[in-house]
This record gives sequence, structure tokens and C-alpha cells, in this order.
Amino acid sequence: MTRVFSPGSTIGILGGGQLGRMLALVARRMGYRVHTLSPEDDTPTGQIADLAVNARYDDLDAIRAFARRVDVITFEFENVSVEAARAAAEIVPVRPDGSALHVAQQRLREKEFLAARGFPVTAFAAVRSPEDLAAAVARLGCPAVLKTAAFGYDGKGQVRVDRPEDALPAWDTIGRHEAVLEAFVDLECEISVIAVRGLDRAFAHFGAIQNTHRHHILDISVAPAPIGPAVADRAVRIARDILEALDYVGVMGVEYFVSRDGRLLVNELAPRPHNSGHLTIDACRTSQFEQQLRAVCGLPLGSTDYLMPAAMANLLGDLWAQGEPDWAAACAVPEVRLHLYGKTEPRPGRKMGHLTALDRTGPAAVDRVLAARRALT
Repeated sequence: MTRVFSPGSTIGILGGGQLGRMLALVARRMGYRVHTLSPEDDTPTGQIADLAVNARYDDLDAIRAFARRVDVITFEFENVSVEAARAAAEIVPVRPDGSALHVAQQRLREKEFLAARGFPVTAFAAVRSPEDLAAAVARLGCPAVLKTAAFGYDGKGQVRVDRPEDALPAWDTIGRHEAVLEAFVDLECEISVIAVRGLDRAFAHFGAIQNTHRHHILDISVAPAPIGPAVADRAVRIARDILEALDYVGVMGVEYFVSRDGRLLVNELAPRPHNSGHLTIDACRTSQFEQQLRAVCGLPLGSTDYLMPAAMANLLGDLWAQGEPDWAAACAVPEVRLHLYGKTEPRPGRKMGHLTALDRTGPAAVDRVLAARRALT
């Protein structure tokens, strides 16, 4: 029989960012203790945790020592090494497990995993040499997008290739690391499905969420996504099948491209709560972070019903360019909630917080959250 970790247990979080912070806030509310491990000091998660351990993710002795003081471990970002996950799993359950992390943290492995199981993905080719790159461009054509195979997020490590002669300079731009060349997709929109699978194999989801990016960083999310029900239902079915294929436990963000010719393509997997799901904190009966806690601890999953349509706007460090934002003005907008992550240094492009707005319809929620963000400056 699988052990349930009840309130009073200690949750270990590898990572110290805002996702861990929001998970820790839920855990503390529900009576759990929280320990976090990160190479940085004064982290968003560490500000909430009972104990913040400062150590590198590749320090396996520190990982094992951390594991001995907690009951179960989860991740708040995917760039923790598989070796660290395995070291922790020698001592306590790790959820999701290292095998899911291994697939999702490297773009080429992820695409090969999805394609081999028949999930719809953008046409792609592996690039490990100049010869690979030339063959990939010849097969996929231009324009195309060259992406690093590892450690890419928020558009980092991605270069558009408009002409064959641009391919080699583009690879130079990303340091000639192992890469993936993807065929260009004529986008209608981008969506995500935040899905969760429990220890008892129960499945829940928050429906399709539409996402708009600015400079490759998520800017606005709105739920429900203004797309046809057939596309939304198919996105949920694919997400469920992916979690089943990975024997996954926890929350996963599945990102999709919706093309103008009606195709639904899996773009990326995030083996953790997802930025587009932050609106569930205020809009749903059970947030994505509570679902993560429930799944990791073996508790039943909660209801994902929406109280109202919602929109979220990211707050980047750019907002501080002219001084401290006007928080009072944003909070004066009805049905808007402010979430700040405790980061002390606002840098351009750095996610410092978000605003969530509720309204009768998704478009009205978007208008409301944008009005609140404009009021900040």
C-alpha cells in the first residue's frame, strides 16, 4: 500500500524560485513543513520554507543529507540533474521521478520520446555537426527555428533560420551545442494544458489556456482559451496520454502550437507547475500548486472548476525602470490580485510577479488585468 504523507510531514523542494514559493505557501497553509535546496541565498522559496539549504544540485552528498530530513521530494524547476534525483530517491520518494525529468529536461530526448509514441510534434531533426545541420535544413526547409537541446527557456537558446546560408551562423550563436532544428509553424495561437496525475492514477486538468508571448517570454494567459471545443478536448486527451506514458505523478504543463491549418502540435513539456497556470490560484477551487502537493503526498486530487474566467499578466523587471511601480493603483482595479515573488533585484526580462483578474468573460478579464498592469507605471 502506498504511503500517504499527511499534514505535519515535511516536503522537500529542489529549487528556490517562485514556483517553489507558491507550492510552499500552499503546503504551509495545509499544515506541512517545507525544506528547500538551492545554490542561491534568500530565494523566493527559502523566504517561505522552514529550512533553506544552500548547496549545488550536483553535490550529491548534500542532496542525500537534504533527503534524510524530509519525507518526500519534488522539483520546482526541471534543470536539476537526473543524478541528483536518483541520489534523493535512494532515501525518500521523489515525485515526479527522475525518468520523467530525464525526458522533459532535454529538448531532443523529449521530441524523440513524443514522436516515437505517435504524439503530434513539429517536424524536427537533431543537429550535432555541420553535416547534420545542412541535412536538416535541406529536409525541413526555411524558415526554421534552431534550438539548443538543453537548458533553453523563455526563448533562450533559440535562433530563427530564414535562409540556408543563415544556418551555420545561427548555430555559432548558440555555441554549436547539440541542437534541434524545427520546421517553422504558421501559428494561429499557443495554448497549454495544466494536467495532474495522482499517485492513484487519477487525472485532472484545468482545460486549455491561451498564452501570448512577448520577446519569447509569457506575457498574458487567459482561461478558458478562446478556441474551439474540439481542439481543447484533443489537447486534454493528448496531455492525459503523455502523463500515462511517463507514469507521471504531479503537475505537468503541456505546451502546444495551434497552426492556422488546424494542426495541434506538442511544443514542450514542463514537469512541474507552469507559468500559465498561475491564474488557477485565484480562479479555481484547487490551484495547480495545491494539486501538486496533493499528488506528491498521495492525497486525492481536488476540483479544478473555475469560479470565473480569468487572465494573468506577468510582471517583469522592466516595470521598475522608472522606479517602484504604483502597487496601490493596480490594486485599486476591482477583481485584480497581486502576486510578488520576493525577488530583490528587478532585471529586464526577470519574472518578478504577476497579476490575475477575474471577470464574466475571458476577454473582459484580459482587459481588466492589462488595465491594472498599465496602472503600475
